[in-house]
Amino acid sequence: MVWDIRDKRVIVTGGNTGIGKATAEELCRRGAEVVITARDRAKGLAAVASIGDRVPGALISWRLLDLGSRASVADFSAGFLAEFDRLDVLIHNAGLVLSDRIELEGGVEATFGINHLGPFLLNHELEPLLRTSAPSRIVVVASEAHRRVSALDFEDLQSTRRYSGLRAYSASKLANILFAAELARRLEGSGVTAYSLHPGVVATDFARDGDARGLVGLFFNWFRPFLLSPERGAQTSVHLACSPEIEGASGSYYRRCRVARPRRGAMNRDAARKLWEVSEAMLGLE
Repeated sequence: MVWDIRDKRVIVTGGNTGIGKATAEELCRRGAEVVITARDRAKGLAAVASIGDRVPGALISWRLLDLGSRASVADFSAGFLAEFDRLDVLIHNAGLVLSDRIELEGGVEATFGINHLGPFLLNHELEPLLRTSAPSRIVVVASEAHRRVSALDFEDLQSTRRYSGLRAYSASKLANILFAAELARRLEGSGVTAYSLHPGVVATDFARDGDARGLVGLFFNWFRPFLLSPERGAQTSVHLACSPEIEGASGSYYRRCRVARPRRGAMNRDAARKLWEVSEAMLGLE
């Protein structure tokens, strides 16, 4: 069967703004049914209305989801599984960068928790539906920022010894690539494929809500006129959701809609397996 995005059901986390919203809009334009997630009701409703105005007849809806809350992930997953009997594409798009170290419930450092553990848990909850919906796809939005760290520090994943917002973000993006690669290995033969990607440096609301200050905040504000539009930034996510030509490339990392070679540390199978096991232990999923 040739892959065709028309009439397929897609989840885009963080689909109320930026790259996620542009991804959702383009997938609606191509005939998919899209469910976006947002942490705020007003923003979720506004995004659905905006996409509906720009794509007449769009099959678009939103659901509440805070990847920093295990209860929110559980509520979203339970609601989705009760309402829908199929999921064709899961796009892990939501993420953030924080200048200050903040802890979530259970003492989990927020950047690692929201950018990696939250998607890991969401994927765990929805994987059975992805398997029964096969062929299906998982798309993880990572970043070239992963190149700023050579390897994950498994002795300090929570950045308790020292904290740098950019380093914590870069490590979480490295974790995203390792997660997608390990997913691909564990899902081999199931009909579910997994990919990670770099969207480009995009002019969105990312790092503009006061959470990112210093050099990171200055970069996104000063250089905004020279950054990619959200529509261009969404191109690789859309490609991985739609292209019928990538079935044999599960586990690969993409940039500009093409397979790219990540840093060596992102190709370490032992690190990917260890990250999986540590994540399960942290979430009590063993």
